[in-house]
Amino acid sequence: MNAIVDPGSFRDPAGRIFSSDERIYRTVMPVSAPAYESLRDTGLLERLINDNKLVASKEVDPISLGDLADTSQYLLEHPRIPFVSYPYEWSFALHKSAALHHLDVHLEALESGFTLSDATAYNVQFLGTRPTFIDHLSFRPYRDGEIWMGHRQFCMQFLNPLILRAVVGIEPNNWFRGSLEGISPEDLAPLISLRKSLSWTVLMHVKAQASLQRRSLRSDTSRNPREQRLSLSGMKGILEGLRNYIEKLELKNSETVWQNYAADNSYAKIQADEKRQFVCEMVEAANPALLFDLGCNSGDYSQAALDAGAGSVVGFDFDQGALEHAYKRFDAAKAHVLPLWLDAANPSPSQGWSQNERKGLAERSKADALIALAFIHHIVIGRNIPLDMAIDWLISLAPVGVIEFPSKQDPMVQRLLRQREDIFPDYEESNFLGLLGGKARIVRSQHLSQDGRLLVWYDRS
Repeated sequence: MNAIVDPGSFRDPAGRIFSSDERIYRTVMPVSAPAYESLRDTGLLERLINDNKLVASKEVDPISLGDLADTSQYLLEHPRIPFVSYPYEWSFALHKSAALHHLDVHLEALESGFTLSDATAYNVQFLGTRPTFIDHLSFRPYRDGEIWMGHRQFCMQFLNPLILRAVVGIEPNNWFRGSLEGISPEDLAPLISLRKSLSWTVLMHVKAQASLQRRSLRSDTSRNPREQRLSLSGMKGILEGLRNYIEKLELKNSETVWQNYAADNSYAKIQADEKRQFVCEMVEAANPALLFDLGCNSGDYSQAALDAGAGSVVGFDFDQGALEHAYKRFDAAKAHVLPLWLDAANPSPSQGWSQNERKGLAERSKADALIALAFIHHIVIGRNIPLDMAIDWLISLAPVGVIEFPSKQDPMVQRLLRQREDIFPDYEESNFLGLLGGKARIVRSQHLSQDGRLLVWYDRS
């Protein structure tokens, strides 16, 4: 078997993740075998899986991995997540959902005599908008009187990014991406005003934690956390208090530039219907298991792709307001659409240890098809990306797809050009068609209206 070790799983001595074609494996090393056996034999593992709180697993013969599993005691096989996302790509709503899910899993574990050994946000993934916990080896039997060792990690990777957005009003995505361990209380505390600091949760989990961390750095006499004691009811109280606080966090009403784009655009309903039909015909022909929707906005064409037979959709947009709308829409419908934050001119890079721990967007891009509607002018004119480079990047993400090209006369393009000099002589339709046709076969093209937006169906397979 040609199995590849996942570079993001090296930190855990309890086991490693391997992939082989579409199969995902997890080794369970002897050091973690007793905890895994207890989790399995008490029934908690099965309950969490049946309740869709934990990704499914089944034990398989370690010989499946050959020499790679020689030292493991068990080998688990998991279904492949359609697209692995990272916390710095989540919208506020996704991050909040992930935080609540993590707390719910931990509380249920405590009820069954288990706890979680850590609280990393990277252990939560999404199936559509539904969060699922993915690390079976984070569970271990609870020890009477132990404190919550993952407290600081939970705050840095869940609580603090949510507070930064909802309380302070600062988007956390770029900050989190630049600091993969999350946002520390010491960094967040000075940004919170005195009035907003009166919240018990902010006082205890941000201000007090920041003060304790500063004191521990100045002195080596601080008490070892492993020597401290916390009752089971006390630990549950902390988790429940955090859950109540996070559940009530809401974004302040703030209009973003493109969040109403689906209703405020340069074409009429008949043209929108034509675009939807064009997209559906491509999807029906390609039958993609996974489709990327670049510039998804509130998700009209993500939904069209689902209706036409796409297995699942990952939507990307830069506008946080649009992403909130998309989340509410697809969460209510329980649809297989995951709306993620993306700065297309600066997508998530490969980073972490050896620049390989967290994979960049290109390394995770296994889409079967894409749609890039009302998108290309934003990166070419809005971000000065040369047209040929923009086309190369788009078609590298998927072998088949639809790209929309609005001319310079389009009102939305004019909006981008309103306050800047037009330095884009190559941005014109014939050049676009020539560049795209040199890289892929143009299956079909269609104008939405005379001298209006052009839809192009490409295929480079």
